[in-house]
Amino acid sequence: MVLVLAACGSGGSAGTSGAEGSSGPITIWYSTNELEVQWAESVVESWNAEHPDEQVTAEAIPSGKSSEDAIAAAITAGNTPCLVYNTAPAAVPAFQRQGGLVNISKTFADGEDFVTGRSGDAADGFRSPDGDLYQVPWKANPFMLYYNKDVFAAAGLNPEDPQLSTYDDVLAAAEAIDAADAADFTLYPPASSDYTNALFDFYPFFLANSDGTQLVEDGGATFTSEEGLETLEFWRTMYDEGWASKEAYSGDAWAGPFADGVAALGIAGPWGAGQFDGKVDYGVVPLPTEDGKPVEETYTFGDSKNAGLYSSCENTETAWDFVKYSMSPDNDLALLETTGQFPIRSDLDSVAGDYLETEPVLQTFAQEVPLTVDVPNVDGATEMWQTFRNAWSSSVMSGDGDLREQMQSAADEIDGLASQS
Repeated sequence: MVLVLAACGSGGSAGTSGAEGSSGPITIWYSTNELEVQWAESVVESWNAEHPDEQVTAEAIPSGKSSEDAIAAAITAGNTPCLVYNTAPAAVPAFQRQGGLVNISKTFADGEDFVTGRSGDAADGFRSPDGDLYQVPWKANPFMLYYNKDVFAAAGLNPEDPQLSTYDDVLAAAEAIDAADAADFTLYPPASSDYTNALFDFYPFFLANSDGTQLVEDGGATFTSEEGLETLEFWRTMYDEGWASKEAYSGDAWAGPFADGVAALGIAGPWGAGQFDGKVDYGVVPLPTEDGKPVEETYTFGDSKNAGLYSSCENTETAWDFVKYSMSPDNDLALLETTGQFPIRSDLDSVAGDYLETEPVLQTFAQEVPLTVDVPNVDGATEMWQTFRNAWSSSVMSGDGDLREQMQSAADEIDGLASQS
């Protein structure tokens, strides 16, 4: 759940340094995640008690196909709230192109100082192609691999030393799980062709295998590299053997299969612990790679959600002040304690070190926070991701045709999109 800040202005590049706008009541949207709602309502309550003339009204994001669709529709209608706590970096280029986002770097005198002071070098991963920030880094959920200890024991595998560091390790475990009929599937990621689902199967594995290479870099697609093809071949094998499901799950598409014991492995961030506690006796290991890497060298998907300013907000000074208030050290610690999600802070140890010592699972994830990578911030990102996902569906999941030829065709199409941006 990311704060997407709304601000006055006439589009993505609106505003000049120091032109913060006016003060007064604002409205925010937040995620429907129960724990995030709890955190947001607590922050809003404390703010309102201290700011009688700048009251914040908080609402859940309207239901629909996705949060991104709801926000895009609000931009088109000109009625975005001032803040939305659920914006994916993948959607920022499209929102910016719609004229819905305000340039944080140029609109607020302390915009750059606040962001870089809190997030350090991580902020650079969220800059737009012009070098400015149209989103405020907020929280990250580094993905790791959860495994079901009971399933592993039933398959004759060591639940305390699961041996899942390489692709071959995972394939061998999948074969043993299948032979023992210990679980219906080894992996069950979201199966639909929607482009966002690439973030829950291919992309985290590719980032780990390629030392953090994004899907598009330097104006071209990267997934037909040696590391990318290794990852694609691994996933095709999982589908060909029936060890990963090609069908959509009837319940929660992200957490359900692992939480329900249908899948032996789950790909999730620290938020997964809250979904799995009391349901699965699980362990957590780094994502596998072709040759295997230790946790301190394994890059992963950050699944970050960030704050951005939206152009239909009138009281932008209050909105900006609220963002800084919500991302104070105390509120960031409360975010971690309440939701299990990591604030994107360069001083995480000093803010949350004592708490993490009491939470061994979160300690494991904390090692991955410095190695999180998100999606590339490029024009046409949505079209690029959908192009990749279409090729994935027709080659990796289906098992039809020549995988390398089909993925190269998708890469060529993405290169063309990049050259037009």
